Amino acid sequence: MRGYSIRTATPDDLDGARGVMLDTVYRDFGTGYVPRWHRDIIDLDGAYVAPVRHTLLVAVDEADGTVVATGALDSRGPAHPPNPREIAERFPSGETAQLRRIYVQPAHRRHGLARLLVRQLMDFAAAEGGYRAVYLHTDPAVTGAEPFWRSLGTVVCDERLLPDGGQGIVHFEVPLPVPVPAPRALAGADRAS
Repeated sequence: MRGYSIRTATPDDLDGARGVMLDTVYRDFGTGYVPRWHRDIIDLDGAYVAPVRHTLLVAVDEADGTVVATGALDSRGPAHPPNPREIAERFPSGETAQLRRIYVQPAHRRHGLARLLVRQLMDFAAAEGGYRAVYLHTDPAVTGAEPFWRSLGTVVCDERLLPDGGQGIVHFEVPLPVPVPAPRALAGADRAS
């Protein structure tokens, strides 16, 4: 079994993370880089590292130190357009933790990395506070994406069922975990003797 570590991305991880993301939009999505959809991939620091309440996680193959998976979270809700108005209204910016760029290189799939990344992103959202909901959308044409997200969240809009078919995207809400409070000091431990 390969060994992996998941950590908050450092400046040294950004090129590797960008590579995983660009490989995914070219190979899995078949769209290539589209600035209006993928601008954050070029400026990972500005999108996820520098802003408070945002984060970028990477999974690193311990055998060679390469970034093999990514996961990000930000406080930007889905925009209308291109998303349905009801989705933009339900998940407003500032109150919504949006899961983004949960990508795993093909050779490293089926090791639970995506699920671990999501768990840590959800823990980040709960600890950060101020988030009322966790949102994401996925392209069901990407192999395995829709069943994975259905195992973690609830579909709130399947655009394939809209009269015009929308963009064919499926929108999800994932339950926000309750933050675990820090353990309280033993009674009397903070009193002077």
